[in-house]
Amino acid sequence: MRKNINFLFAVALGFAAISCSSPEKMAEMAENVTVKCEPAVLEVVGGEIDATVSVTYPADYFHPKAVLEVTPVIVYEGGEVKMEPYMFQGEKVEDNYEVVPEAGSTVTKKVHFDYVPGMEKCYLELRGVVSHKKKTVDLPTKKVADGANTTYMLVCQKGKLDLKADGYQEIIKQTAEGQILYQINSAAVRNSQIKGQSVKDYQAALDEILANERKTLVSTDVIAYASPDGKEDQNAKLSDNRSKSAEKAYGKVVKGKEVPGDVNVTSVAEDWEGFQELVAASDLEDKDLIIRVLSMYSDPAVREKEIKNMSAVYSSLAKEVLPELRRARFIANVEYKNFTNEELLDLIEENIDVLDVTALLRAATLVKENDQKVDIYKKAVEKYESAAAQYNLAVTYIKMDELAKAEKALEGLEKDADWNNAMGVIALRKNELDAAAEYFAIAGTETAKENAAVIDILDGDYEAAAAKLAGAKGYNAALAQLLVGNNAPAAALECKCAKAAYLRAVAAARQGNAEAVKTNLEAAGECEKLAERAAKDVEFAQYR
Repeated sequence: MRKNINFLFAVALGFAAISCSSPEKMAEMAENVTVKCEPAVLEVVGGEIDATVSVTYPADYFHPKAVLEVTPVIVYEGGEVKMEPYMFQGEKVEDNYEVVPEAGSTVTKKVHFDYVPGMEKCYLELRGVVSHKKKTVDLPTKKVADGANTTYMLVCQKGKLDLKADGYQEIIKQTAEGQILYQINSAAVRNSQIKGQSVKDYQAALDEILANERKTLVSTDVIAYASPDGKEDQNAKLSDNRSKSAEKAYGKVVKGKEVPGDVNVTSVAEDWEGFQELVAASDLEDKDLIIRVLSMYSDPAVREKEIKNMSAVYSSLAKEVLPELRRARFIANVEYKNFTNEELLDLIEENIDVLDVTALLRAATLVKENDQKVDIYKKAVEKYESAAAQYNLAVTYIKMDELAKAEKALEGLEKDADWNNAMGVIALRKNELDAAAEYFAIAGTETAKENAAVIDILDGDYEAAAAKLAGAKGYNAALAQLLVGNNAPAAALECKCAKAAYLRAVAAARQGNAEAVKTNLEAAGECEKLAERAAKDVEFAQYR
C-alpha cells in the first residue's frame, strides 16, 4: 500500500513539473526570459541591418516536449519585415531543431535585414509560438532593439570634380626688341644702324608701350654679342666693348622719351645660342649636320674647329649667319595687365568675340548660373576647338545632373586622370558603385581618392574611408571621422549649409551637448527633408 502511495506521489510531482512548464505557463512566465541585442541600437551598414540577439531561458522554463518558433521582425513606419523563423525544441522532442534544455540556457543568433526606407524609425522584436502536441500558444512579443542608425547615408554622393586649368594670366610678360649690327672685329656703331628699320620698329613699339595704360615697361636689357668665330678671349673683349658702345647708342635711340625701369647692360662673348637659332631657321643644306656638331661638342674651340672643317658649309655660314651675330639687342621687358574679373564679366555680355580661349575659360568660372557656363564653354569649343573647354563643359553638365549630356561631352576626349574621375562621378551619381570604383582607381588622383572614399562609406568600410580622407577638409571627411568615432571634425565644420548643420547636430548629440543639438537642428531645419529626418533619427532619440 505504501509503495502505491509513493508511486502516485511521484506521478503527481511529475505532472506538477510538466504543468509548470506547459505552453501556457511558458507564455505566462515569458517575462523571465531575458533578451539582449548587440548593437543595442540597430545600425544600417551598406544598406543592411545586422545584429546579434541573445535569449536566456531560465531553468524550468522550456517544456521538454515543446517546440518553439521564434521569428525576428523589424516593424517600421509603413510595414514590417520578417526573417525566416528560428526553431527550438525541448529535450524530449524527437526532431532536428536546436535543443533548449529544461535546466535553461542562452541561445545566440544572428539577425539580418535589408534596409527599406522608413526603417530609420523602427524596432526589432521577437515573436514566439510554442506548440505541444496539438496545442499552440503565442508567447508575448519581446522587443529587442530600437531604431536603425542611418547616419552614413548623410554622405554627399555628388562627387568631387576638378576643372581643367584655364591658363589665364592676370599679368602677361611681353617683350619688344630692336638691334644694331656691327662690322667684323669692330665695336663702332654706325649711324645707318641707328637709323635702320629694326631701331625704327623698336622706337614705334616703345611709343605704343608708353601710351598703353595696360602696359608697363619694367626694365630694358642691352645685350652685346660677338659671333662664335675667332679666339674666345678676343671675342670676350670685343663683346664687352660692343656693350659699352651699345649703351651709348641706346641713349640716342630713346632720346626725348621718358623710359621707366632699369637698363641692364651685359655682353656675351660668343653667341652660340643665336648661331644655332639662325642655322635652324636657315635654308642651308647641311644645317642638320651643323646642329648635330653643336650638340656633340661643348667646348667652343672644338665646335669652331669642327665647323670650319666643313669648308663648303663654313663659307655659307660666313656669308649668311655670322654677320647677323655681330650685334647688340635692345629688349624692352613689358608687363601687360590682362582683363580683370569685372571686365571679363562685362565682355561676355557685350563683346565676347574679343576674348581668347584662356579668357573664355576664366570667364566661365566667374559666372554663377550653370546655363551661362555652358554657353561660354560651347563658345570656346566652337571657336578654338578647346579640349579643356569640352571637358569643363562635361563637368558643368554633371553638376547640373544632366549625365547623358556629360557623357556625350566626354566622348572623344583624352582618357586622362580627369576624364576617368569624371566618368567615375557619373557612375557614382547613378549608384553604379563598382564601375565608379574602377574609374577612380584608374584616375589615381587625390580628388579621385576622395570620391572613392564615398564608395567606402556606402559599403560600410568606414576605416578605409577615413584613411583615404586623412588630411582632407570638408563635409565627407568630417562624416568619415564621425563614423569611426571621432566627433571633433564634424563638430568643427564651418560650412553654413543645412547639411553641415545637421552633421554638427549629430556630433553634438554624441557628445551630450544638448544646446548645440538644438542650435544646429534649428539651422538644419531650413531644409524640409532634413527636418523630417531629424524627427525620426535615432541619433536624437534622447533629445525629443
